[in-house]
Amino acid sequence: MWEELKMESQLDANDITQGRLGSHNSESANSASFIGLRNILPSDVAVVSPFVDQLMRFISKFGPGNERNYEIELALREALVNAIVHGNQNDPRKLVNVNCRCASDGDVSITVEDQGDGFEHDSVADPTSPDNLLRTNGRGIYLIRTLMDEVHYRQGGSVVHMRKRASTGSDTERKPQ
Repeated sequence: MWEELKMESQLDANDITQGRLGSHNSESANSASFIGLRNILPSDVAVVSPFVDQLMRFISKFGPGNERNYEIELALREALVNAIVHGNQNDPRKLVNVNCRCASDGDVSITVEDQGDGFEHDSVADPTSPDNLLRTNGRGIYLIRTLMDEVHYRQGGSVVHMRKRASTGSDTERKPQ
């Protein structure tokens, strides 16, 4: 299985994209070059750690290795486990698509897409509420929202897009959950 993961996840010229991000309002003020990487993973939680380790090595080549990378790593792990366990229901016939884009200005965007039915992300209870402190679920989404600068769900919750800006302020500047 590890050989299959290694073959599936290796950097392949077809899976790397390069381009230029730009604002519709300005040609040069808000544009940055980027490099992207696409991967397809099986619905097996055993592949999460080796894949995340590999992707974080890729990400660290394009930005400073600091606390920000730890936050990206933790949010990515949570998103992948959610996609495999909750989205794909551990169904080995289903896959998880991961797209990562590292911009030259240091921004990192990651999209994780499962083949499940989605969920109502707004209805997940706040795990920090006194009534939910002992619950065993809901913390992954909370962590993703807390650690990343932007989080958007699409396709009924089966796609999560996460973005970490190059320069993030302290925890007090993060939006409340």
